[in-house]
Formats: sequence, structure tokens, C-alpha cells
Amino acid sequence: MKQQLQQAQFALEQLKAQRGNTYYPDFHLAPPAGWMNDPNGLIYFDGLYHAFYQHHPMSADWGPMHWGHATSHDMIHWQHQLIALAPGDDYDRDGCFSGCAVNDNGVLSLIYTGHVWLKEEGDDSAIREVQCLATSTDGIHFEKQGVILTPPEGIMHFRDPKIWQENGTWWMVVGARDAANCGQTLLYKGRSLREWQLDRILAHADLDGGYMWECPDFFPCGSHHYLMFSPQGIQQSKGYQYRNRFQSGVIQGHWQAGSAFIQSQKLTELDNGHDFYAPQSFTTADGRRVIMAWMDMWESVMPSKQEGWAGCLTLPRELFERDGHLCQRPVIEANSLRQQSQPIKPHSFSKTEVLLDHSSAIELELVWDIRQSHAERYGIALGNKVGDGLELYIDSQSQRLVLWRHYPEYELDGYRSIPLPTSDKLSLRIFIDRSSVEVFVNDGDATMSSRIYPQPNARKLMLFASHGSAVISEGTLWQLK
Repeated sequence: MKQQLQQAQFALEQLKAQRGNTYYPDFHLAPPAGWMNDPNGLIYFDGLYHAFYQHHPMSADWGPMHWGHATSHDMIHWQHQLIALAPGDDYDRDGCFSGCAVNDNGVLSLIYTGHVWLKEEGDDSAIREVQCLATSTDGIHFEKQGVILTPPEGIMHFRDPKIWQENGTWWMVVGARDAANCGQTLLYKGRSLREWQLDRILAHADLDGGYMWECPDFFPCGSHHYLMFSPQGIQQSKGYQYRNRFQSGVIQGHWQAGSAFIQSQKLTELDNGHDFYAPQSFTTADGRRVIMAWMDMWESVMPSKQEGWAGCLTLPRELFERDGHLCQRPVIEANSLRQQSQPIKPHSFSKTEVLLDHSSAIELELVWDIRQSHAERYGIALGNKVGDGLELYIDSQSQRLVLWRHYPEYELDGYRSIPLPTSDKLSLRIFIDRSSVEVFVNDGDATMSSRIYPQPNARKLMLFASHGSAVISEGTLWQLK
């Protein structure tokens, strides 16, 4: 693998030297150059947080998957490291696909899917996928240890292992597609990272549940266990759900080792924006359950490719339960980004108000008084004027919170929305980077994550109200470093 890594690193450095920065994020983790998708191997190990990710270092397009690597002391400020894995062996010739990282008695161990096309590249009708192991003694350089698990008979799509240890036993979930083209999650039990036996099918899609369940994760949070995965093939509904090419969500239930997973809720989408896929969880140094996801979507327009890079990850989000509902909020470490603050006084308005003439990295907290607001639409906009770029607004007639983006130069025009809460107040925490927006609703009851592409001269941040007045109860605007 050494030669392949050297070639990949050289290609990455050449691409980085030419990279554009109009849309390159100020505070989200993105590749130095080239392509990024799924987060892999998120782990706290030996005093550092590690984020690996699916990476094509030769171009801004998807290609043979490598593992990029970054480290951090706080999950917010990241330092890029050498590329960790490169394809090239018989079992991973065409890609080191997604996987995880674990601490195996002090050894940082990566478990990933080795992918091989058996016909033409990109032809999913004939592939071979196996689970593989690589280890490191210094946390930077990795040595492949070969195949540790092959698929059950009749299973071809078999990828994205996630491993944890419980009471001295290793457990692994793997995404799979059965012979009837239905997605499922397989559960394995191991005496070591090299010895595995199938425990059971942990969960299986019904006829409408998708043909493949990618990137499974399984963990306790609050009083439940959650199976988190990214189903492919769910039909877009006629309503507001499942509007993206693929989804990511959780099934809530109860589980004990050696028993079946008893589901208490059906699949619930984790994020309600345009761009959110392949979330992976890990535990922090102090025991919090945190996820990060790929903040892009398959087959979507990616204008940053013109700058020599594509893809970024969401902010790390702490998971917690409230009233039996799984919630997400930014990790407290995100507060370290805050610089100058600007209070937004309680007031009523009926015209457009400019909060900031130019904004590339900001955090905005707003509390809207829904009961006292009578405008048909009211919220925030980012652009030269309202209707030109990004809008996040309350639609009083449909009683929904709407995230709408309009970038006709990139053929991007569409919205995502969620129902308004039944309370009189709506609390929003909004992070805007050079090419993304993340919205946290009512301290994590819902989230909306989308990529945005404003030109540098079209980043005016505004409040607006149409056909009536709107009332802000409180607010604060921070510029972020």
C-alpha cells in the first residue's frame, strides 16, 4: 500500500495547490482538495479525536475510494493528516469503502469494506465486498491486515461495518441487500476483530423500505437503542417526507445482547434539509454520543467541483433523548468559534432589516413569537435581496418552517420544510458557513442541513416579513472564526 499512498498524497498536494476557496468552509471539515463523502472511523483515541472519511484525492469527482484523515483536540478545529488507506490489494482493488475505527487494546484499528468490480467499473450488478482490517501503532500510518469477514451465501452488497465492544464481546453491524433486493442490517458477534459469526438479521426492510441499507450504526441513547442507517430506494412521497435522492434515519427500539431488536417506532428521518447522508456516531472523552454526517447528497449539483474539491461534514452533534424523542444539538465545543457578538433586541417589524452586510461564517440565535406574528411569511434571508439565495422562514398559512434555496446559475431551486411546533415560541440556532447552513430547531427537536452557494458579493444577512408584521422575542448574532 505504501506506493499507492505516496501517489495519492502527491496527487492531493498538486490538486490542493490549485484549489479555489469561494465555497471552501471556514469551520466545517472538508478535504484539503479532491472528493469527500461518508465520515468513517470517528473515534476518540489517545487524547485526540480522529475523523476518517471517504476520499478521492486525484480529482473532485467520486473515484476509487481512499480514506482521508484529520485529527482534533475538540472536534471543531481539525488538522489534516496523511491519507490513511489506499486501494490496490486483491480484496480492495477498486476501493476502500466505508467503515469504522476501534481501540483494540491500545491499537487503533480500522475496519472497512474492500470493494471490487467484477464487470465494468460502476456496474453494481456484479461486485465483491468483504470486511477488512488495518492497524496502526502511531495513529497516523496504517498497515493492512487483510480480510476478516466475507458475506453470507447469496449476499453480494455487503458493506459499511460499524463495531463496538460490550462486556468483553465485539459486535458488528453491516449493511446488506438480500436476494429480493430489500435492505437489511446484519448483526455479527466476535471473539476478536478477526473472528466473527453471524448472530442474526437485526432489522429488515419491508417492501417500501429501500433496496439497500448503507452505513448502519447501533447504539444506546437515553432509554432506547437506535438503529441508524441510510436507506437507498425509498420512493419519494407525495408529501414532505423522503424528498432527497437518499435518506438517513433511525429506528427506535430495545435490545439486549443475545436478543432480537424490538422496534418501537418506524424509520424517522434524522435531518430535514437537502444535504445529509451517512451519519456515524462515536463517544466523546466524557461519554457523550455524537454524530457527524456527509453534508451533501448523491447526484446533487456540487459547484465546488469547479474549485477542485467536493464535500464536507456537518458540525459534530450531540444526541440526547427528550420525552422519548431523539434530539440533536451542536456540541458545546462549537461555542469556541464565537467572536464578536451582536444582540438582536426584541421588536416587531414589517419590512426588511439588514443584520450584516457581509457574512461568511456566522451563528445566529433567534426566538420568534409565533402567536404575536401575523405576517404571511417571515424569517431570514441571505443574498443581495429577499428571494435571491437562501431563505429560512415561517409560512403562517401552511404552518411550516421552510428552508428554501435559489441559485439558478447552478440550477438549484427548491425547499424542504417541517411542521411548526404547537408552542407560541420558535427557537432557532443557525450556523452559516461559506457554502452550508445548519438549522437546529427548539434545542434539537429537528434539524435542517443544506449546501448553499452565494457569491462573495451576495452574502447580506436580512430579516424579512411579508404581508404583515413579525415579532422577535430575543436573538444574538455571532461572527465565527
